[in-house]
Amino acid sequence: MALPLTIGLIAGNGQFPLLFAKAAKYKGIRVVSAAVKGDTSLLIHFVSDSVEWFSPGELKKLFGYFRAAQVTHVLMAGQVHPRNLFRTDMPVDDDFRAIFEALSDRRCDTIFGAIADRLKKEGMELLDSTLLLTDHLAPRGTLTRHAPTAAQIADIEFGRGIAKEMGGLDIGQTVVVQGKAILAIEALEGTDQCILRGACIAREGAVVVKASKPKQDNRFDVPVVGPRTIMTMQKGQASCLAIEAGKTLLLDRDQMVKLANRSGISIVAF
Repeated sequence: MALPLTIGLIAGNGQFPLLFAKAAKYKGIRVVSAAVKGDTSLLIHFVSDSVEWFSPGELKKLFGYFRAAQVTHVLMAGQVHPRNLFRTDMPVDDDFRAIFEALSDRRCDTIFGAIADRLKKEGMELLDSTLLLTDHLAPRGTLTRHAPTAAQIADIEFGRGIAKEMGGLDIGQTVVVQGKAILAIEALEGTDQCILRGACIAREGAVVVKASKPKQDNRFDVPVVGPRTIMTMQKGQASCLAIEAGKTLLLDRDQMVKLANRSGISIVAF
């Protein structure tokens, strides 16, 4: 498809939204960013044509902002931290309340799917979040100097099946394994906290496996890893990171690999 001249960016936390906005600006695309209070980096102002700040519960204001900017294509990048989604004092408007009261459950795909449907009713198409970033998807093979050991490969094979099962249930995309025992499964707390929970049990040498969902919707919740993932693994003395080739975004690959090599952590894309 032809690239739109303007994209409305719903920017969550981390480097993902910044990476996309930079790529869009390089292509000459106007970036209209909706920043999430308590999540989005202030650096979003330097890579966007316009920025407005919103609470996660201010959907009516968000839709109005995009309409006023003549946005017809929207992209989501970056997670909204659960502490923001479940704050009891979060401002909530009628549009947000109506969407959430109609949900059959509170799983990520259900929530984001409902928001995508509402955007469509507002005349806005939700785009694949890997748009413009396909060169940042993990290539197949070992990315670090250290290849995984035979024991780690056995844990990866075991863990990837569990990760796919959990992804199919829309619970999470990451599992922490050691000796073919599941030490932690990712839920709403995110990858980093899942790694720390599992590493706390393993003490050292845990294997972290992250995979896409069997029916992954690339418009939201795409697997992402970066330097912060490796720093979390260093903290928990984990030994190996396994990710899915062609389906996992690498943020700042060079720095991530440098950190892993320095710590003896192996990174492999299966």
